[in-house]
Amino acid sequence: MIIVISSDEYSPLIDGLLEEVRERGHEVHYVGPRPGEKSIDWPEVTLKAMEEIKHGKADEGIVLCWTGTGCSIVANKIPGIRAALCGDAETAKGARIWNHANVLALSLRLVSPPVLKEILTAWFETPYSTDAWNLQQMERLKKIEASY
Repeated sequence: MIIVISSDEYSPLIDGLLEEVRERGHEVHYVGPRPGEKSIDWPEVTLKAMEEIKHGKADEGIVLCWTGTGCSIVANKIPGIRAALCGDAETAKGARIWNHANVLALSLRLVSPPVLKEILTAWFETPYSTDAWNLQQMERLKKIEASY
């Protein structure tokens, strides 16, 4: 699986995130500033990452900004993207099961390295629910997207 990761500013958390995702067997494409580079506006960098998913260059995404809220808002503007802002493993698990989230949004301010590992474990090890009720909810989301 190819994961696109974007961040509006460099943080040591980025290095740990890239390493963790690669160690879990995923190919990673990072969009964002490197150490010592100037930050990039969060709408711009998030949109670049979402374009990769939209055009099939990546299967899923992980987006970061200071609170995680801005990048999740931008990501969710793109049809087919279901971004979930997750600050803990249970939220990540629920986002995968019930919302079929394909983009994980994280806060650079709040997520520590140990919590990051827990979130990633829940994210990558939790499959989408396939029960009839949940699939009906996903169809409703698709209809909402198509109507606006």
